[in-house]
Amino acid sequence: METILVTGGCGYIGSHVVRQLSEAGNRVVVFDNLSTGFADALVHGEKLVKGDLADVDAIEALFSEHGFRTVLHFAASIVAPESVTNPLKFYANNTRNTLNLLQACVRHGVERFIFSSTAATYGLPEGGIASEESPNLPINPYGTSKLMSEWMLRDTAAAHPLRYAVLRYFNVAGADPMGRMGQRTPEATHLIKVSCQAALGVRREACIYGTDYQTVDGTGVRDYIHVEDLASAHLAALAHLRGGGDSLLLNVGYGRGASVREVVAMVKRVSGVDFPVIEAERRPGDPAMLVARAERIRSVLDWSPAHDDLETIVRDAWNWEQKLHGINSAVMPSIENGGAR
Repeated sequence: METILVTGGCGYIGSHVVRQLSEAGNRVVVFDNLSTGFADALVHGEKLVKGDLADVDAIEALFSEHGFRTVLHFAASIVAPESVTNPLKFYANNTRNTLNLLQACVRHGVERFIFSSTAATYGLPEGGIASEESPNLPINPYGTSKLMSEWMLRDTAAAHPLRYAVLRYFNVAGADPMGRMGQRTPEATHLIKVSCQAALGVRREACIYGTDYQTVDGTGVRDYIHVEDLASAHLAALAHLRGGGDSLLLNVGYGRGASVREVVAMVKRVSGVDFPVIEAERRPGDPAMLVARAERIRSVLDWSPAHDDLETIVRDAWNWEQKLHGINSAVMPSIENGGAR
């Protein structure tokens, strides 16, 4: 049994993937600085090495000890509007640190690399719908930092015996249906999480940023995907690479969108709470609409989502927030929501 390295495996998405990897019989080592992750999100006793990808010596020691052949890379800064105001943080955490990781992969003969990328690489695709062939024209440093990492991975694989899968996520939401893990970052900007917190009274209100987009109701439209389906896509990509499959780049979404108003209405319906909602100006770095063309992942990986339903996504997120609220009922200020990822 090989040992798989997962960077950022204590975070929201990474922890769901780690759990599914372990449940599928893999041995997993997680490397995480715990800046936004939580050690207790590793529910099957996976080994955690606390460290930062900016620390080249720590990376070298990690690879020397374990002899990894497969790496899944999640560690990153992800809030698109923040990248506009603090771009160098994103180029450091996302691009430079990926370079450090890839250098170690080459030195130690890693064979398979799965990269957590983003639909933000597309920027403003024509008609708001992005296929894998859509031009990459990111409109914020977050998308640019991830695209630069994709290019490094592509060029590294061309020069070395490394095969990869780049997975471009659309808007990830929801939580483990069994309530073992979910989005926990207190300052999270995810629309569904923020709306659930507003329904619980943990925040004073939810906020809609931008009501004058050229969309069905004037608010931003996103392709929301359940985190459990996103996680299973990583296992499908790993099976593809283990089976000798070629390197690939795939969108991971459902292929349809929901507006901010529609999501807020669904949270009100599921929670039964008519929480306050305020309207504000658009935020920098937010496209009006971003929806996946998602046929390729289904055909290439034989991947079929099991939670493709907005109400299911919201209900799992709502159940998770109620569980968290029972642990920590401190009132938080209203902050951003609805960012694209």
